[in-house]
Amino acid sequence: ATRSGDRSPKPRAGPQADRPSVNSLATIDLMRQNSPMSTSSWRDGQFHFDPETYLELVLAEVPLYAELQRRTAEATVGVSAVSILDLGAGTGETSAAVKALHPSARLTGVDESPEMLEHARRRLPEAEFFAQRLQDPLPAGTFDLVVSALAIHHLDGEDKADLFRRIAGVLRPGGRFVMADVVMPSDPADVVTPIDDGVHDKPSSVDDQIAWLRSAGLRPEVRWSARDLVVMAAERPVPAR
Repeated sequence: ATRSGDRSPKPRAGPQADRPSVNSLATIDLMRQNSPMSTSSWRDGQFHFDPETYLELVLAEVPLYAELQRRTAEATVGVSAVSILDLGAGTGETSAAVKALHPSARLTGVDESPEMLEHARRRLPEAEFFAQRLQDPLPAGTFDLVVSALAIHHLDGEDKADLFRRIAGVLRPGGRFVMADVVMPSDPADVVTPIDDGVHDKPSSVDDQIAWLRSAGLRPEVRWSARDLVVMAAERPVPAR
């Protein structure tokens, strides 16, 4: 999997600028379509998932899902969180994992599926959840932690870069953004997660997303990676006195 390294590529404009070459993309598309785990339910997009069977489906299609969630929660350690924002909260899996490490924090979550959020509310009745898209304005206020798991890959390159800028705008200085997601690997052989390239699912490379995070004024690093899955953490610097 691609790691951050020392090079800092410049963000490229355009919704498809973060995609590989046509030949590489064709190879990746073919491998995703032939994946033995691929099902139409994943390709319908997250907002079409049945909340009752969502966890079972994800565990079947993303064998490392439990580790991905654990690594996401672990990447929030070290922040004294009073307020947390979960983007693409779904049924509350990530919210619950992160809240367990920050039990006194106030949690806010957003997801475009009201049905998924009903499950999240039952699981975390003290939290506040809003049905909205990632492209919509973020909830009011500032946050010590912003987290997102398996959601941002639904955005194209321009929308990812815009979201990262808006996340930086709601993070308190010293706050941290933790993102766990499917990425476009440099090696087609690392494609293992079944998605629908370019329709509901638009994964970007690690290098591009690191560049967009840096452009937003954050300090990103890769915390964990496995094939086409990655966990990144990006901190908002504290201004020098």
